[in-house]
Amino acid sequence: MKFSQYDPGEFYDELYEGPGRPRPGSALLLRKFASLPEGELRKRQQAAERVILNMGMTFGVYGGDDGHEQIFPFDIVPRIVEPADWLHIESGLSQRLRALNLFIADVYHEQKILKDGVIPSELVYSSKGFLKACWGFRPPRGIWCHIAGIDLVRISDGRYYVLEDNLRCPSGVAYVLEARQVMKRTFPELFDAYRVRPVDDYPNHLLETLRYLSDLPDPVVVILTPGLFNSAYYEHSLLAQKMGVELVEANDLVVVDGYVHMRTTKGSQRVDVIYRRINDDYLDPLAFRRDSLLGVPGLMESYRKGRVALVNAPGTGVSDDKAIYAYVPKIINYYLAEEPILQNVPTYLCSERRDRAYVLEHLDQLVVKATNEAGGYGMMIGPQASIEDRADCARRIEADPRNYIAQPTLALSRVPTLVEDHLEGRHVDLRPYVLYGRDIHVLPGGMTRVALRKGSLVVNSSQGGGNKDTWVLS
Repeated sequence: MKFSQYDPGEFYDELYEGPGRPRPGSALLLRKFASLPEGELRKRQQAAERVILNMGMTFGVYGGDDGHEQIFPFDIVPRIVEPADWLHIESGLSQRLRALNLFIADVYHEQKILKDGVIPSELVYSSKGFLKACWGFRPPRGIWCHIAGIDLVRISDGRYYVLEDNLRCPSGVAYVLEARQVMKRTFPELFDAYRVRPVDDYPNHLLETLRYLSDLPDPVVVILTPGLFNSAYYEHSLLAQKMGVELVEANDLVVVDGYVHMRTTKGSQRVDVIYRRINDDYLDPLAFRRDSLLGVPGLMESYRKGRVALVNAPGTGVSDDKAIYAYVPKIINYYLAEEPILQNVPTYLCSERRDRAYVLEHLDQLVVKATNEAGGYGMMIGPQASIEDRADCARRIEADPRNYIAQPTLALSRVPTLVEDHLEGRHVDLRPYVLYGRDIHVLPGGMTRVALRKGSLVVNSSQGGGNKDTWVLS
């Protein structure tokens, strides 16, 4: 394979400074790849795919008539993050999560940030993630968001920007753990040569975070899953297995005398901490949606009385709202009296008259997102959209402006990706995972999502994206 022919293009490339010029951290990797016999890299890619198939590493695709389960797409060329870059990311994410937790606590209590006019009150009250049921509540240890997956992008200036905050039920960490195992099996010699920071201890850190929320010396922890047909069920089961805790569904739990109990073959057992992978609306049919079959009746009342801990805390979604995202730099400055270490992407709020007018006039240049959607759904990429799609988007914005934001179409960085028998650049983002317990722990690396379709900027697995291993060098 002729690596000298790889063209980084006009985008920032994570492994190459220019044609034939590897970045310092990637030089050893690219020399190793170049030394392989003709066709060997392709063979190892196929071997990696067989390992993934045997692992059963899958995800679900929703929407349309072809909702199905499929093997998670994986590319064998890793992304490399230099130590200095990672230090910057790590400190920026820690700062961001501390500030967002203070914001959530304030919103459900004194609301100082609203009274001081830093954020419009109506923007918070109209958020689908704002739960009146959480008003005045103080979660265990005072922490609202214990697990975050914050999406970063790198653009032509080489800097990282926060694209969005995922603070409700962020998914994808299982693919980080499994991608590392796949790469270790496929290229064991590279891990002998490189000092790559490990990710295997994430389940231990996660379990420690969950246990910290209980005052008991040996709390019973469970993962609450919507069930086998959820798109992230593979992740739920993998994390339960690696932490050595029970994976339960709603019908496995019952509230008795105000406490949550788990049905087991040996009888009933009290549950102290629930890592829930169910959205707020479905958690408890007595408190939220009455038609929910995924939740546990009485769970919220038990939670309010401090008899069980829920991770993440219900109500956390108010800071997951893409319209609130636009105010995070001000949130950081307000609560921490610091400047943001990681900057936001410029964002237009369609709820604001001037912003809305600009967005409607420049739909062919912008990316429009629904404020409470995830997985790439509800998104319109202006430069790649048809005239009809842009017209439909304009109608939706005018009908419900609060539900939309817009951002510039970013030139996302690229990583060389194996396409048949050669390498081509493909756009990527990065989702690091942050745990907030006794202290804040950032998993070194995270999920590099890659847009496998040529020219595509959509990296979500549900929209045809894949995964790369992310190597943070020590």
